[in-house]
Amino acid sequence: MTISQQPFGILAGAVAVALGSAMLLPVPAQAADPIRIGVIAEAQSVAGSSIPQAAQLAAEEINAKGGVDGRKVEIITYDNHSSSADSVRAFQRAVNEDKVNAVISSYISEVVLALEPWASRLKTVLITPGAASDVITQNIAKDYDHNKYTFHGYLTSSALAGLVCDAAKDLLVDGLKMKSAVIMSEDAAWTTPLDAAYEKCLPKIGLKVLDHIRFSPDTTDFTPIFNKIEGQKPDVIITGISHVGTQPTVQWKSQQVPIPMLGISSQATNSTFWKDTNGAADGVLFNAVSGPGVAVTPKTLPFVDAFQKKFGNLPSYAGYTSYDEVYYIAEAVHRAGSLNSDKLVAALEKTDYVGTIGRVEFLPKGDPHVHGLRTGKGTITGLMLQWQDGKQVNLWPANVANGKLKFPSFVKTASH
Repeated sequence: MTISQQPFGILAGAVAVALGSAMLLPVPAQAADPIRIGVIAEAQSVAGSSIPQAAQLAAEEINAKGGVDGRKVEIITYDNHSSSADSVRAFQRAVNEDKVNAVISSYISEVVLALEPWASRLKTVLITPGAASDVITQNIAKDYDHNKYTFHGYLTSSALAGLVCDAAKDLLVDGLKMKSAVIMSEDAAWTTPLDAAYEKCLPKIGLKVLDHIRFSPDTTDFTPIFNKIEGQKPDVIITGISHVGTQPTVQWKSQQVPIPMLGISSQATNSTFWKDTNGAADGVLFNAVSGPGVAVTPKTLPFVDAFQKKFGNLPSYAGYTSYDEVYYIAEAVHRAGSLNSDKLVAALEKTDYVGTIGRVEFLPKGDPHVHGLRTGKGTITGLMLQWQDGKQVNLWPANVANGKLKFPSFVKTASH
């Protein structure tokens, strides 16, 4: 089948990467059927384009070492055009026609929530490299037997909020003696649990929540929002920003809002964010699972180097997770000794894999976020980076920090 014959922008290709020596065997002349992994992603977006690229890189590395018990890993990619409907059609095509054994899909929560019932219906493993909504794992907890095929390969919104609060305590409460905050988030599926978790954890670390502002992702003028926040005089603005894009950051700078911003800002994780905001990003603090020059694990920087060499740019946050997911899917196939979906689910539940963003372990059956990633010391801790003079500098945790807090002159803090 040629590329032009494949709908949804499907691109098929065998790809490759190195796993533990136990599963790396020479490929016999009559090799077993390949392990087929479908990758459904937003190919035209900065975050989404890294998903199939990183998966391809991982598979190429595995195959270069002999594959998995004599099997090659084959990646079949589908451009979903950021559409849930296109994603569902691609998933059906992947399972029914392309006979994939597992699917990696999307950084958009609404897309993954649309695919989750199809993973159940078609009994096919589905792992997201970037969606955050807690509802994904809550669905599994409510009906494990049907929804056990879905795994949350990124952090849930509530887990992200917990990591933001941990960083805020160390950097702002302990470091700068801050005492109050306003939550400012876009109104979207992923921020509902994020904000609820913020409201619980911020007071626990010593930040009184003065207000909670949720705005439409279509907002184009943040002047009245920032005016309201300035009038409340919080020490910090805690953010939940993704779909709205760069506008909050651009207006924060143009309006000279004297209050620092810290939290989730998805676009800020992109290496182009400084240019995209014409430097307005200076001083913005944002959570991420990775950052330039930060060796979260011994695998992080080698992956970044290989990705940049192959594709000419840095991976998005979902590129790191997609890369890891191909590896631990392959390991699960090896441990299961089978491509049977139920056996693959059981093997994935026992995942204990050190990837590019930390140690990957899934929460067990019975947990309210079953199949979500464990977070905290020894697993996934995340980072808190800050844009400084055109560069992303990591400030937290201290053991992997490569810089110190630095704000533009218009931002006022107790020590600035």
